[in-house]
Amino acid sequence: MKSKTASFLKKNKKQLLEAWMHNQLADSTLRDDLITNEELGKQSEELLDSLLKALGSGEFNADSDVFQPVVDIISELSITRARQGFSPRETSLFVMSLKRAFYSIMDKEFANDPALLYQEAVIINNLLDTLSIITMETFIKGREEVILRQTDEINEISTPVIRVWDGILALPIIGTLDSARTQIVMENLLQMIVETGSRIAILDISGVPTVDSLVAQHLIKTVSATRLMGAECIISGIRAEIAQTIVHLGIDLSNINTKASLASALKLAFNMLGVEVRRGEKKSII
Repeated sequence: MKSKTASFLKKNKKQLLEAWMHNQLADSTLRDDLITNEELGKQSEELLDSLLKALGSGEFNADSDVFQPVVDIISELSITRARQGFSPRETSLFVMSLKRAFYSIMDKEFANDPALLYQEAVIINNLLDTLSIITMETFIKGREEVILRQTDEINEISTPVIRVWDGILALPIIGTLDSARTQIVMENLLQMIVETGSRIAILDISGVPTVDSLVAQHLIKTVSATRLMGAECIISGIRAEIAQTIVHLGIDLSNINTKASLASALKLAFNMLGVEVRRGEKKSII
C-alpha cells in the first residue's frame, strides 16, 4: 500500500470510524442486548487505531509482526464474543463491515484515479479477508472451549452419587455413557465410598437410552473399580430391550447383580446388609 494512501486513511480516521459504526449499527443482527453502543465504539476505535498504525508501516501482510497487535485485539474480541453468546455471523460482521467504510472513504479520494483505487482496494480487501478468517478461527476455538466446559459441568451435574441408606449409595446415570463420563462416574462413586464407608453401590441405568458393547464395558470397569474399594455393585434399570441387546452381543454380566428397577435393587441391597424394613401402623400427624 502506498504511504500516501495510508497517510490519507489515518488522516480520515474519524470519518472511517463514523462510517464503520454506522454500518454496524444499521445491521439488523446487532446484539444490543449483549453489547452497548459505547462498548462497540471503544472496540471499533481500538482496532481501527491498531490497523491504521500497521498500514502506516507500508506492510499489508497480516502474518507479519507489524500486524500482531491487530491480530491480538481481534483474537481477544472473538473469544470474548464466543463466551458472551454471539453467533459466528454477528462476530464476522464486526470486521467485514469495516470493508464498506474503507471503500466509501477511498472512493471519494481516488475517484479520478480508478487504477489506483482498484489497486489499493484489492490490498484492503485481501487484508480484511485474512483478518476475518482469523476472527472466525479464534471464535470457533472460543466456542469449543465453552462447549467443553459446559459438557464437563453437565457431566458433573448428571452423575450425582446419592446416599439412600446407611451403607448404600445410588448413582442414577442419564444419557450416553462414554469413556470420559465413565471416568467421572468412577471418580465420584469411589470418592463417596471412601467418604461414607458404604458397602453397596447401585448403578441405575434407567436413563441410558441404549446399551452397546462399549457401554457394557464401561459399566463392568465401574463395577470392578468399586469392588477393589471393598464395595459391591448392583446394576438396576435393566429393561427388556437392554437385556436382549446384552444377550445378543454376548456380554457376560452373570457375576454382577442386576435388577429391573431401582426399588428391586434397593430391596436386594437391604437383604445383602441384613436390613429388614417393615410396614408400621399408620400414625396421624397433628
